[in-house]
Amino acid sequence: MKSIYNNYINSFKGLSKEVWWLSLITLINRAGTMVIPFLSLYLTQDLGFTLENVGIIMSCFGLGSLVGAWLGGKLTDRFGPYRVMLVSLILSGILFIILQFLNSFWSVCGGVFLLMIIADAFRPATFVALNSYSKPANKTRSVTLIRLAINLGFSAGPAIGGLIIATLGYGGLFWVDGLTCMAAGVLLLVVLNPKKAKVQESIQNEMPLSAYKDVQYWIFIVSMVLFAFVFVQYFSTIPIYYKDARGLNETQIGLLLAMNGFLIVVFEMPLIKFLETRSLSKIAHVVIGLLLVTLSLLIFNFGTWVGILVIGMLLMTLGEMIAFPFSYAFAMDRARRGRPGEYMALYSISFSIAHIFAHNSGMNSIAKLGYETTWYLASVIGLLGILLLLWLKQVLLKSTRN
Repeated sequence: MKSIYNNYINSFKGLSKEVWWLSLITLINRAGTMVIPFLSLYLTQDLGFTLENVGIIMSCFGLGSLVGAWLGGKLTDRFGPYRVMLVSLILSGILFIILQFLNSFWSVCGGVFLLMIIADAFRPATFVALNSYSKPANKTRSVTLIRLAINLGFSAGPAIGGLIIATLGYGGLFWVDGLTCMAAGVLLLVVLNPKKAKVQESIQNEMPLSAYKDVQYWIFIVSMVLFAFVFVQYFSTIPIYYKDARGLNETQIGLLLAMNGFLIVVFEMPLIKFLETRSLSKIAHVVIGLLLVTLSLLIFNFGTWVGILVIGMLLMTLGEMIAFPFSYAFAMDRARRGRPGEYMALYSISFSIAHIFAHNSGMNSIAKLGYETTWYLASVIGLLGILLLLWLKQVLLKSTRN
């Protein structure tokens, strides 16, 4: 047990203090966005909107996220990640507070769209900053620490949010969300001010390549869109499948989903430290991760034993733990070729696209074709992503030899 404990602690060593501060800021920010899981309930119960209205508002949410990621990349390349992160945190905090005072359908659509533009400009700026604060050998683990902060934030946020709603109502939730975002901004101002923060690696490129002209990177981005299409089913169609097709109650569904977060927090960092010592490329690791996530849906069609649901969650979690850090690291490595903000924005946009289209596609597929066919179709999408990544791996090998 002592050896296991020491190995776990050692997996966190060697990361710069700036990476730790950035992770803490991310944790506060993500825990603070506790309105998001309750947004549909707030819109239907408090504002009395129809489900069709909520669907349109959530589309505005996804579109705002996409525009925010693109704009964040552009602004990061022009003004640097520090300013973009600071402005994003402060303004999104103010917008969270304002959002509670919007009552009409179109004002809420506009408010949510603007909020997500401002809030998600934070994402590409974060990863560009992470690239600067990390030594080359530690980039994958640095990304993993940020993911750990995000998962802890998303785990704590809904629990805290539920308590706030029960005691202060939805109005109190908006206030707490706004204030925590601004608190994260103040912390950023104090600890990561460019005059104090130590840059580990400064990317200077005299002739930067535009990410939009990097054909090999586009192959990677398309494969990430396909990966995200499969992965985000765990946030929409699969919980419904658990309840309707497998008869699980809300408590059992919650335990399955909580298992995902627990395993990530406990095992992801040591797993990544171990995998970094292997000879496989980053793309090869992403292939393995996508394969595991795809299999996690496919096995639903191979029996009615309830244990298959647990196995599926284990496969998905393991795949997620492998695919995300190494895909982030590949994107950051590629960003050295040109404008870092553009590269990381495109990476963020790949998941925004999935959020806009994948949830509706999955729901419509279930309604018209049933669960079994939907899982087969999702597996085909995952397979296409794997084939694209394998093709990219060969293209990269040829370009290296030449």
